[in-house]
Amino acid sequence: MEQLLLRDGHEIAVIMDNNDDWKHKMDAFRTADVAIDFSMPSVAVQNMYYAFENHIPIVVGTTGWLDRYEEVRDYCEKHCGSLVYGSNFSVGANLFMQLNKELATLMDKQPQYSASVEETHHVEKKDAPSGTAIRLSEDLLQIVRRLDQWQLSNGPVADGVLPVHVHREGTVAGIHSINWICEEDDITITHNAHSRIGFAKGAIKAAIWLTRHSGVYDFQKIALSL
Repeated sequence: MEQLLLRDGHEIAVIMDNNDDWKHKMDAFRTADVAIDFSMPSVAVQNMYYAFENHIPIVVGTTGWLDRYEEVRDYCEKHCGSLVYGSNFSVGANLFMQLNKELATLMDKQPQYSASVEETHHVEKKDAPSGTAIRLSEDLLQIVRRLDQWQLSNGPVADGVLPVHVHREGTVAGIHSINWICEEDDITITHNAHSRIGFAKGAIKAAIWLTRHSGVYDFQKIALSL
C-alpha cells in the first residue's frame, strides 16, 4: 500500500506499528487527512478511537471486531468522526458479493439445492472464517429462507445450517466460493484474489472518498460508486 500511495503522489504522514508509536508519534498522526487501518482485531477498535478522538477519518479493513460495531458506531458519532469499514476492499470481491445475493434470490425458489461457503487464505491469517466468508454467509441467511444459521464445519450439518469450510494454505491472498449442489448438477461462483493489491487500491479509493464525507459507511454500500 505504501508504494501505491507514493506512486500516486500521496504523502504518508506516519506509520503506526505498536503502542509505543501511538505514544511518541501522535503529533504526526494529527497532521494526517485520513487514516487506513489493516491491523489486528485486538487493536483495531482502539486505533479507530484514536482516529475519532483526533478528528481523523479512518478506513478499516481489519476484520474480527464487528461484535463491537454498535459501540464503535456510537463512539464515532459522539466524536463527529468518519469511518468506512469493510470485510473486503477489493472491487471485484464486492461485485462477487452482489452476485452472491442475486444468485441466492434465485436459489431461494430452488429447494433441491444445498448451499455451502468455502474460503482459502494464507497460513498467517488469524481469523477463521474470514470476514468476507462471514459476510457472504450472512447475506445468504437473509435471503434463503430455508437457511437459519451458518456453522464452521468440514462435515455434514443439520437441516437449515449453512456449512462454511475454511482452508489455510501457503501465501494464498484469498479465494471464496459459493457452492449450490443437488443430484442433477452443481453451480459454483468463485472470487480468486491474485494478490493483495486489489485490497490496497480499494482502501485508497475509500480513503479519498471519506475525506469528502462524514459518518459511518459499509464499504460494500459505496464500493461500486467510487
